[in-house]
Amino acid sequence: MASTADFKNGLCLVMNNDIYSIVEFQHVKPGKGAAFVRTKLKSLTSGKVLDKTFNAGEKVTTARVEKRSHQFIYADDMGYHFMDMDSFEQIPIEEKLIERPQLLKEGQIVDILVHDETETPLSVELPPFVELMITYTEPGIKGDTATNALKPATLETGATVMVPLFVEQDTMIKVDTRDGSYSERVK
Repeated sequence: MASTADFKNGLCLVMNNDIYSIVEFQHVKPGKGAAFVRTKLKSLTSGKVLDKTFNAGEKVTTARVEKRSHQFIYADDMGYHFMDMDSFEQIPIEEKLIERPQLLKEGQIVDILVHDETETPLSVELPPFVELMITYTEPGIKGDTATNALKPATLETGATVMVPLFVEQDTMIKVDTRDGSYSERVK
């Protein structure tokens, strides 16, 4: 049990037979009336986001969730397979539990959120940035770097991102996993 005073981003709550993670919250103290907490919650099982308002001091049930490091091994028709870094046990995970599966590269380390009581995986968190090789992109035109124009580039995982015109094929780039966008070239 916790109260609204204990809210922080990432805290997991049990509501309506589901587990929700707090994406953002805001304590509001109006000039007239009681204080309340406005939250944005994301379901860890379905991925749906909902807005909910709690009264200040309201008690909520928290879920015990643990982050465990796993290494991505391969993907097949059964799902995405990960290996626990401590026990070397392999677990398959459905694609819907991974935010951006097209950015997963074999051997990559990720964090998997696991519900402590039931030992079920809830979601897969990729690192904020991943380094991937560009396997194909159109060649840039010399002298065409003054504009902010972008072109599509295919990465080694098969994903496509928009990159600036000066980025060439066979270049390592850093990709932001939160929105799937180009960040920078890797030196």
